[in-house]
Amino acid sequence: MNQIIKSRIEKLSKTYRELTKSNRNAIKEISAAELPEMVYNSNAIENSTLTLEDTEDILIHNMIRTDHEIREIYEAKNLAKAIEYLDNNPDEPFTAELILKLHKILLTDINDDAAGRFRSGDEWVRVGTHIGANPDFVNELIYDLVKDYNNNKESYFIEKIAHFHAEFENIHPFIDGNGRIGRLLLNRQLKMEGLPPIIIANKTKTTEYYPLLAKYEKNGTVDDFVDLIAGLVIESLYRRIAKLTAKKIIPLTDWAKARELNIQAVSNKALRGTIPAFRINDHWMIDAAFEEAE
Repeated sequence: MNQIIKSRIEKLSKTYRELTKSNRNAIKEISAAELPEMVYNSNAIENSTLTLEDTEDILIHNMIRTDHEIREIYEAKNLAKAIEYLDNNPDEPFTAELILKLHKILLTDINDDAAGRFRSGDEWVRVGTHIGANPDFVNELIYDLVKDYNNNKESYFIEKIAHFHAEFENIHPFIDGNGRIGRLLLNRQLKMEGLPPIIIANKTKTTEYYPLLAKYEKNGTVDDFVDLIAGLVIESLYRRIAKLTAKKIIPLTDWAKARELNIQAVSNKALRGTIPAFRINDHWMIDAAFEEAE
């Protein structure tokens, strides 16, 4: 990751941390509002057929959709419970026991026999051509991974997080729920740095997310994955800062039209993170009052 990106993250992080001190209730409400989008994307990555609207109905309105499998209903509810558990217990240490606790929440009433335990015995798992770690060593591998993460005081935090996530998914410690738990842990690690959660969009899973995990399996490098997480962290910081400070948030297209700017050029800047634009439910938005420096 280049120094320009690091500097941008550090500057935005400082602003966000200052804002959180006097806006704790606002942060709580923003987190609750973002919950359905986070749950939808993480479950959709694992091929859930629930739409964002379905997920909102289940989590906000407690509506049970009869046109979906009951498993998918529990997947949405349980993932939301796991996210809320982390939000309500910010000081709980980052341990293998926490990972098992989250997995127990995630798979309760879905696969109770597997919930809250690592693979063992003959419980091998395969995703495509990838075979998870030998179940005889899963427990040791996860405890070592957590220990190494907690003891690493030298690496830049996004590099630490990227390596942890890639290795966690490579180990695939559970029979089911590995991806969702991995993304929960990623956001927990960001929270430990005083940062907001990121949303890995379902629509990017085949173009960015999965290919980058496969690249790690192949050659052990996480450079591109670091760049992906860094970009999402910047976007999440833009999003939270705008929600806490903006008088009005508008679609990026409206902002560009009002200034007679080329929409494609503005969209490219948003993707590069060089203007403070961010996505809400896959729609690019921005603080209406933002003006680019001359």
